[in-house]
Amino acid sequence: MKTHERAANIALAGLVLAPLIVKVEPNVNVILTACLTVYVGCYRSVKPTLPSETMSKEHAMRFPLVGSAMLLSLFLLFKFLSKDLVNAVLTCYFFVLGIIALSATLLPAIKRFLPETWNEGLIIWRMPYFHTISVEFTKSQIVAAIPGTFFCIWYASKKHWLANNILGIAFCIQGIEMLSLGSFKTGAILLVGLFFYDIFWVFFTPVMVSVAKSFDAPIKLLFPTSDAARPFSMLGLGDIVIPGIFVALALRFDVSRGKDSRYFSSAFLGYTVGLVLTIVVMNWFQAAQPALLYIVPGVIGFVATHSLWKGEVKPLLEYDESKEEESSSSAQQEKGEGGEDDSKKED
Repeated sequence: MKTHERAANIALAGLVLAPLIVKVEPNVNVILTACLTVYVGCYRSVKPTLPSETMSKEHAMRFPLVGSAMLLSLFLLFKFLSKDLVNAVLTCYFFVLGIIALSATLLPAIKRFLPETWNEGLIIWRMPYFHTISVEFTKSQIVAAIPGTFFCIWYASKKHWLANNILGIAFCIQGIEMLSLGSFKTGAILLVGLFFYDIFWVFFTPVMVSVAKSFDAPIKLLFPTSDAARPFSMLGLGDIVIPGIFVALALRFDVSRGKDSRYFSSAFLGYTVGLVLTIVVMNWFQAAQPALLYIVPGVIGFVATHSLWKGEVKPLLEYDESKEEESSSSAQQEKGEGGEDDSKKED
């Protein structure tokens, strides 16, 4: 881990804990926490292999529709069923997800102190009577799951805002690290679709705000305020993860080119500007705002302007991570075969 990455991790941890000790301006806290989470997630996404899940154009097109269906379903559940019952079921669901997300987030730091053999050799557990269902894990992952389990027990019993935020940040980091848009075209389709999705559900219906207030689970970050009527400012995890995976794609694009093209800086700056604008407008009108209304034009606009300025629109649009990995794998395979031929000649 490089120095700037380590510094970002430490700063994020300090910022999450700071409200317990000192009074932190909630608007500043929202911006810094979201930006640091995106930064950490982006650098964790830079690996020799692609992130485990790659989104296709078809998935990107359907995502706003699927998201709308899920949002409306939750709204109806809260409206016609007991909120306590719905939240109890969701707590169980997020208890399991929380252990997985926290374990994965802590794993890189923990496994450095464990024997190398614990990081290898998969253990396969099959569900009794349903042997087709199995789970694979290493000894290191078991060790990482121990603190995650105790933490999630604390979250489920107390529902403290700090526990909520730590789980929410873990979800965001894992989402940015594990998801890949594949190409900037797919990213643009997804962001533009969710741009209209956010506007519709916030401005034209009470659904989004109602679900956010009723949903007692780590799908949003909570920032303590001094206002008794509104004790917390909120930011949805989608406003971090969705633009975050686009910013991460820009970083991996820079890395793939092996040059200081700085598209990551443009995308990250666009995200920061969009988030700041969201907070400014929200405080100006004293009303909830669809954050993606400001973040999406910021992220896409800054990257597009950068590519136009550099005259690199074509390579940006033609970039495809899956093709990059295939060509890289082919090159390594040819290099390996070439090495074998050379050794045979020497023999």
